Amino acid sequence: MYAVIDAGGKQARVEVGDLVDVELLSSEEGSEVSLKPLLVVEGENVLAGAGSLADAAVTATVIGETLGPKITGFTYKPKTRQRRRYGHRQRYTMLEITRITGMGLDTNDGADTTDSADTADTVDTTDTAESADTVDTGES
Repeated sequence: MYAVIDAGGKQARVEVGDLVDVELLSSEEGSEVSLKPLLVVEGENVLAGAGSLADAAVTATVIGETLGPKITGFTYKPKTRQRRRYGHRQRYTMLEITRITGMGLDTNDGADTTDSADTADTVDTTDTAESADTVDTGES
């Protein structure tokens, strides 16, 4: 399952467990952030558009801040001895994608796998055995 998110005017394709750099957010390290997806895909199921994505969300944990690559520039005006060098490094927030949810589609780290095991243990098979003994074959 993957989703396309919009963060800071840029789009990114993310899956659970991915680390992604987005524009600087005002969230603290370790906090949860919910992002709105533009597209959610799982196998044959595709959710796109405002109506089908109303309940969809991408949850991420803030890992920390990072710096982008150094960008250098140089300007000058000819014949006047005006020259200027400058540099810039953009600040980003690094996110780890923890969950993608949407209309019956739910994916997380796999930490909640005990729920499916608990339901398998509580299935009562005595009803099926009793019903098999009382089956009428119609040969009376």
